[in-house]
Amino acid sequence: MNLKYIKAKKDDADILIKIYNGEYYLGCLCVIPEYQGKGIGTHAVKFILNYYADWEKIMLVTPADKEENLIFYKKCGFTIDGAEMDGKVSVVRFLLER
Repeated sequence: MNLKYIKAKKDDADILIKIYNGEYYLGCLCVIPEYQGKGIGTHAVKFILNYYADWEKIMLVTPADKEENLIFYKKCGFTIDGAEMDGKVSVVRFLLER
């Protein structure tokens, strides 16, 4: 795949936020719907894992009712680390560890 651009920031906030040595939080990672299913998101995750070579643990949350997100993150190697309520929204916590 010839991917020319990955937006690394959204609204001046890093997509991947370093929490502690080797621990990161993955914020908003999204692919425009008409480009989904083409490997762009998977490529972006692989890029992030290579770019932030010191990662030991990456955490993220996604809405529990977004089945396509759950399938995607599992496909990328993340495992479910729990669930919780974020206000009125049920979210799933994912974790990727080396």
